[in-house]
Amino acid sequence: MAIYMKYGKEKKKRFAVVLGLLCMFLAAGCSFKKNQKETNPDNTQGTDTGFILTGPGSFDSADTAVVVRIDKEEEKITFLNLVINRNYTLQYDGTTVFSDKYGQSMSLEQIREGDIVDVTFLKSKKRLATLAISGDSWTTADISRYQFDVVSHDVTIGNEIYKVTENTKIFSNGEEIEMMDLNSADILTFNGIGNTVHSIVVEKGHGYLRLSGDENFIGGWIEVGQNIIYQITEDMLLTVPEGSYQVLISTKGGGGTKSVIINRNTEVTLDIGDLEVEAPQYGQVLFAMSPSSASLYVDGNLVDTSLPVTLEYGIHQLMARADGYSTVTSYLKVAQESAGIDITLDLEDDDEEEEENNEETVSSGNAATTTSYYQVYINAPEGAEVYLDGNYIGICPISFKKVEGPHVITLRRTGYETRSYTIQVDGEDKDISYSFAELSAN
Repeated sequence: MAIYMKYGKEKKKRFAVVLGLLCMFLAAGCSFKKNQKETNPDNTQGTDTGFILTGPGSFDSADTAVVVRIDKEEEKITFLNLVINRNYTLQYDGTTVFSDKYGQSMSLEQIREGDIVDVTFLKSKKRLATLAISGDSWTTADISRYQFDVVSHDVTIGNEIYKVTENTKIFSNGEEIEMMDLNSADILTFNGIGNTVHSIVVEKGHGYLRLSGDENFIGGWIEVGQNIIYQITEDMLLTVPEGSYQVLISTKGGGGTKSVIINRNTEVTLDIGDLEVEAPQYGQVLFAMSPSSASLYVDGNLVDTSLPVTLEYGIHQLMARADGYSTVTSYLKVAQESAGIDITLDLEDDDEEEEENNEETVSSGNAATTTSYYQVYINAPEGAEVYLDGNYIGICPISFKKVEGPHVITLRRTGYETRSYTIQVDGEDKDISYSFAELSAN
C-alpha cells in the first residue's frame, strides 16, 4: 500500500512537469506568431532574413524629376533625373498614389509630359510607389509673350529672366520637339525650379495660311485676329497660331472679312477672289510730333507733318525718328474722314549701340549685281519652297541677306507636311548655313 502511494505521487509530479513544459511551448508559439505578424503585415510566407518584406507603398528611393513619357498601354512612366540628366522608367499599378503639390489626390489623366514631380519607388523592382507635383516647382501657363535668347540661353517671361539649358525638355502633343521647332506664334507653358526652366509645353501650336485669288490685293493688308498684320505679297505663307479667326482683307478701300480655322501643323488656303475692290476712299490725318523736329515716314515715304496728311483708307506703316531719340515703328488704320494722332519718341539711352546697316552695291549697265553683305544659306531639303518670315524667296537650296535676329524659315512642298523653324541669326561677319530634315509625306 505504501509503495503504491509513492508511485502515485511520482506519476503526478511527472505529469505536472510535462504540463508546464507544454504551456511554455504554447506561449512561445503565440509570441512568435505575434512578432511575425507585426514584422510581416502582409502575412506573406518565408524565412526570417532580417528584411521587411515589401508590399503596396513600399519604396527605397526618392527623386525630383520631369515626366518625359506616359505609356498607358504598358503602364510605364519615363522620368528625367534633374541631377544627372538621365532618363529612367518605372512601372505603375493600382497601388500607385498620385497627388498634387498640396497632397490632394489626382488621377493619372491629370499628369502630363513636362510636369515636375516628386516620386518614390522601389528601385529593385522599378515600381512607382507615389507621384506628386513637386512642391518646389513653379508653372507659368498659357504665355504668348516671351523672348528666347539662344546666345545667352535664357528666356524672358514678363519682367523675369530664366535659364534654359540643353536638357530643358520641350513637348508638343505629348511628343518631344526641338527648340528650333518653336514659333513666336506658339502659346507656351513653362515649368521650372528656381530660375531654371526644366520643361516647356506647347499649349497652342501653329499652322499655315495661304491666300488664293489675291491678284487684286497685292500690296494691301491682311489682319488675322487682333495681333497678326501683314502686307500682302505674292505667294505669301503666314504662320498663324491654331484657332478660329476672322480674317480682314483690305486694299484701296475694298476687301472684306472671311472666317478661317487653323489647325496645328496644317496648311489652309483661303480664297479671297470673291471680295470686291471698291473705289478708294481717303482720310485726313493730323500728326502731332514730339519732339517737333522728328521725321515721319508713312509706308516708307517722308511726309510733311505741319499739314494734314491725306491717306487712303486701310492700314499704313509709320516710322518716326529723330537724332538722340529711339525710333518708333507702328501701324495706323485709317477708316474715317479725319483724325489726330500723337507720336512721342523716347530719349535714346547713352549706352545704346547704333544699328549697323549692311551695305548693298549694285553695279550699273549689264554688269552682274554684286553685294557686300553676308548671307544665310538654306541647303536642305532640296526642292522645297522656302519662305522667310512668311514671304516666298525661292526653291531650296537658296540664300538670302544675313540680318541679325530671329527669323522663321518655312519649308513647303506639295504632298508633304509643311514645317517651320525659328532660327537666331548672329551678328558675326561671316556666312552661315542650315540644313533641315526632309519633309514628311502627307
